[in-house]
Amino acid sequence: MALIVTPDIVIPDEELEWKFIRSSGPGGQNVNKVSSAAQLRFLLPQNLSLPVNVRNRLRRLAGQKLIDDGSILFKSMSERSQEGNRRAALGRLEALIRAALVEPKIRKKTRPTKASKERRIDSKKRRGATKSGRGSTGGWD
Repeated sequence: MALIVTPDIVIPDEELEWKFIRSSGPGGQNVNKVSSAAQLRFLLPQNLSLPVNVRNRLRRLAGQKLIDDGSILFKSMSERSQEGNRRAALGRLEALIRAALVEPKIRKKTRPTKASKERRIDSKKRRGATKSGRGSTGGWD
C-alpha cells in the first residue's frame, strides 16, 4: 500500500521500512506481550518520486528525525494497536512531505519611504519634548 501524498506524488512501499517494537505507552499488560509501537523509516536517499528541491527542504524540516544514512525515522507508540501506530507514523510522514512541498516566499528588501522616516523623527521629537518637560526647573524652589 503506497502512501499517496498528492495525485502527482506517491511514495512506493519500497521506500518505506517498518519495524515494530514493544511500546511504553498505554495498554496495561498488553504492552509486555505485543510489539505495538511502530518505527517508520523513510529511505530518502533512494527516493525518486519527490523533486530535488522538495527532498532538500525535507532534509531541513526533518531536524532530529534525520538519521546518519540520510533516512527519516518516525516513531509512534501513542496508540494501543499496531495498526493505529502505523497510521499515526504514516500521517506524520505525509504532513512533513506536505510541509516540504510548500515553497517559501523569497523576502524582497524594501526601504522606508521618506514620509515614514519623517513621521518617525517627528514622533521621537514629540516624545523627547514631553520627557524634557517633566524635569525640575533646576532651581531651589
